[in-house]
Amino acid sequence: MSRFEESVIEGRNEVIEAFRSGKTVDRLFILDGSNDGPVQTIKREAKKHDLRIDYVDRKRLDEISVTGKHQGVIAYIAAYKYAELEDIFSNAGKKGEDPFIFILDNIVDPHNLGAIIRTANMSGAHGVIIPKNRAVGLTAAVAKASAGAINYTPVVKVTNLRNTIEALKERGLWFACADMEGECLFDRDLTGPIGIVIGSEGEGVGRLIKETCDFKVAIPTCGDIDSLNASVAAGVMAFEVVRQRRNGK
Repeated sequence: MSRFEESVIEGRNEVIEAFRSGKTVDRLFILDGSNDGPVQTIKREAKKHDLRIDYVDRKRLDEISVTGKHQGVIAYIAAYKYAELEDIFSNAGKKGEDPFIFILDNIVDPHNLGAIIRTANMSGAHGVIIPKNRAVGLTAAVAKASAGAINYTPVVKVTNLRNTIEALKERGLWFACADMEGECLFDRDLTGPIGIVIGSEGEGVGRLIKETCDFKVAIPTCGDIDSLNASVAAGVMAFEVVRQRRNGK
């Protein structure tokens, strides 16, 4: 993966040039009610890239501004280039292995995303898929938390997770959704082409995504609280896949 210089872009012309130069915009904030010529151009660029716009008040823009000269527009640029779905299959093919993929439903904590990318790499997963909107992108904090794994593990950003899962099913993958109401993780066959679906820190996997998965699995716990951190859950599930692949289930 080639690296972009991570930056926060502020100002109307600057954000327009960021789009036109091919930089990957992860998040876009626009002052609510703005609709002049340059802002309309930015909105068209965002629509072209299927990018959700966050309309916020001036106080919010002032809080996140670095320069204090945002002109009602702030964009966050990805620190790393995103991969394509075919990069994941190519990765699996080079190793002569069944595809093993993580799909992350709206992970918003950069440390969790970075830790999951690190786990994906260490467990031999061939790639990670994240949604374009309502989720953290490949920021510098994510890169740091990945401990370098971001350089080796493809991360793909898609517009619609549900459609992506359906398309991957047609290519032979089965999908296991992490859910507290699922059957015991250790009782389920996770060998073969597999996708592990992990939900957001607060709400878990969304209903539509959950319904699209083939089955739900739960990690048995013995403590007094009701859930694991998203990156910890990903780690437990990842290395159960590793164990089953090594032992033939």
